[in-house]
Amino acid sequence: MNRICRITPRASQDIEAIIEAIADFLATHSSLASAESFLIGIDATLNRVAQFPQIGRKRDELYPGLRSLPYKQYLIFYRLLDDVIEVFRIISGYQDVTVLFAESE
Repeated sequence: MNRICRITPRASQDIEAIIEAIADFLATHSSLASAESFLIGIDATLNRVAQFPQIGRKRDELYPGLRSLPYKQYLIFYRLLDDVIEVFRIISGYQDVTVLFAESE
């Protein structure tokens, strides 16, 4: 059974920032097809989470019930709420996630 992924406002802001950063990079180094491919990959990863919500690594040390799953150099943080997957954050794997989650409390 596939669940629905609900994107939180903070995760939506993360996605917008990622798209902006990718667009800036690709404008000088690559093509729009690469940006589209990246977004398709994020979507495919979220579909995989919806189908197999237990697939991600448990991250209770950051937030109760939180899980993470990598996509390229990013981490998708989510939690299972009944029949819905709540996408909490999508951030660069190079960031200090402990500090980010401490700031959001």
